[in-house]
Amino acid sequence: MRCGAPRVTTERKPRAARIDAPAALALVCCCALWGLNQVAIKAALPEVGPLIQLSVRSVVALVLVLAWMRWRGIPWHWHDGTLWPGLLAGLLFAIEFGCIFVGLQYTTAARSVVFINTSPFVVALVLAWLVPAERLRPVQALGLAIAFGGVAFAFAEPAPRASGWPWLGDALILVAAALWGLTTVIIRFSSLRHAAPEKTLAYQLLVSALLSPAAAWVSGTPWPAAWSALAIGSLFYQAVIVTFASYLLWFGLLTRYPATKVQAFVFLTPVFGAAFAAGLLEEPVGVELLVALVAVAVGLSLLNRRHR
Repeated sequence: MRCGAPRVTTERKPRAARIDAPAALALVCCCALWGLNQVAIKAALPEVGPLIQLSVRSVVALVLVLAWMRWRGIPWHWHDGTLWPGLLAGLLFAIEFGCIFVGLQYTTAARSVVFINTSPFVVALVLAWLVPAERLRPVQALGLAIAFGGVAFAFAEPAPRASGWPWLGDALILVAAALWGLTTVIIRFSSLRHAAPEKTLAYQLLVSALLSPAAAWVSGTPWPAAWSALAIGSLFYQAVIVTFASYLLWFGLLTRYPATKVQAFVFLTPVFGAAFAAGLLEEPVGVELLVALVAVAVGLSLLNRRHR
């Protein structure tokens, strides 16, 4: 999260008709935190391998979410029909983040934050195929075309050469975006739709906490001999600030304010991500990537237009 907005939905009716100033500030802060997430991962990669980062993040965040659920009295019963869709969503979640963490070894954080935010277009295409009522209107199809055209244009930008395989990193991030979209569809069409959002998040973190350490062990990824302040700070940020605190804040905003208006703020995430990558990691952000950034934002805006 990531890495964009959390993969949960809520069915509770909002108590407010519009976004007030405190809510807008909170939403902007969430988008800034998510935009910084890829930068935090990338910064720690020279010291902590991608699967080790994913393992620590998943385990710590799972413990915090379970503690939160216990404190709030939120039950987690596996016999309510959510077990299998929860495990499937968790599997896709784990693979998705595995692709993100590994992909960031080969591509830049700036490129990744643009590519990962193509996920809503995957959701739109799948829903248009599965649900007749969700078929794309002309303006939404235009948004889809603009966004994908921008992403295609981004590949014209000279890619990072440090790894020798920059295309692999870009491809892994796009696969992660597709998996994120499929996770959203599964949540929407399964019993998870009516589950508490914390429970849905817990399923995803549980599977990731089980699979990522196993994947790290199988791949022979070594644990760091020593942990620098940068590495500890990055993992604390990923697990506590992003995966736990910002997602809970997001859930609260979704339950109090109109979901469509809340979701509109997500367009800011790739903007923050590209800016942080350029400012903190000194990554080059060329014209091609800026065009892709604008195209994705415009495409998302058109895609989320409602019938008048």
